[in-house]
Amino acid sequence: MAELMASGKVAAKIFPHPLNAWYAVAWDHEVTSKGLMSRTVAGKPMALYRTTDGRPVALADACWHRLAPLSMGKLVGDDEVQCPYHGLRFNSAGRCTAMPAQETLNPSAMVPSYPVVERHRYLWVWPGDLTQADPDLIPDMHQMDDPAWAGDGLMIEAPCNYQLILDNLMDLTHEEFVHGSSIGQEELSESPFRTRLEDDGSVTVERWMLDVEPPPFWRKNIRDRFPGFEGRVDRWQIIHYYAPSTICIDVGVARAGTGAPEGDRSQGVNGYVMNTITPETDRTSHYFWAFMRNYRLDSQLITTQLREGVKGVFAEDEAMLAAQQAAIDANPDHEFYSLNIDAGGMWVRRILDRMLQAESRAPVGSPVGSAR
Repeated sequence: MAELMASGKVAAKIFPHPLNAWYAVAWDHEVTSKGLMSRTVAGKPMALYRTTDGRPVALADACWHRLAPLSMGKLVGDDEVQCPYHGLRFNSAGRCTAMPAQETLNPSAMVPSYPVVERHRYLWVWPGDLTQADPDLIPDMHQMDDPAWAGDGLMIEAPCNYQLILDNLMDLTHEEFVHGSSIGQEELSESPFRTRLEDDGSVTVERWMLDVEPPPFWRKNIRDRFPGFEGRVDRWQIIHYYAPSTICIDVGVARAGTGAPEGDRSQGVNGYVMNTITPETDRTSHYFWAFMRNYRLDSQLITTQLREGVKGVFAEDEAMLAAQQAAIDANPDHEFYSLNIDAGGMWVRRILDRMLQAESRAPVGSPVGSAR
């Protein structure tokens, strides 16, 4: 880690995105067998739909003939898409099955079909080398559909490079300044934290704030489980990063001194902030998020309140990220400098840099890329 922090500089501000990776393309409920939708992943426009038996499909959103967007077409038969321009039909494997006014099909008439896996309430696509698309590489987000957890989320169309969102989530001290009315407090900057690279290649950043006043968001949450709660709490934030762009954050508060740091969270409330970020272009991202909890599982009211509360918090992040991206574009020669709080984000950049090098797409001149 020392060599990462030695110069304090980060040259790559517009970070390329790996292609050999699983990215969330949509919530499972967004894609149906009743019509087509379009979404761009890692610079690749895709036409999404389900076959009549419910299987998700992702085709390149451009007809073989004249590149008309297939997402503007219609579904026909059990699994086929008809081009809206000249009526060519393609099956779920991308093979052309019909051409207008001719019986003989050109054997080269195909469009790319991307691997799709439905897991953790999302549809995941692999935009890179098809031979490397191993579903076991999809990040663990089991809280999303585990019956021991309840919650919901949304998607943000974030007007920034995906790396800026990863930086934001790997260093939560910004909550003190950006989210002062909800989840922020002074102890975020004052409390020590630990950053470590795990054996499985993930990164963990852990922070405990002991015997503190709960901020408004957490006071409300602990009172949902313990009505009328008063007093101080032990608060935790344990950030788990999984390449290339998924961050699951174990968060919560418990009555101070009741053993939460040692593993007994029975006198508190525990949530998971689930985040998976999908690069759309170099300067835009699809940011999928959810807040899951393991208490009062039957309360739809709490689920809705938490979703709307977190939505408001993330709107503050979105405004900051948009402003940051605009400043980066206005100052293309400015170099980022890193602080101690950026340790987790620097590990993320190193991991991404190695993924990009493996694809011969590493940022040119990145000091992270030269680290060993």
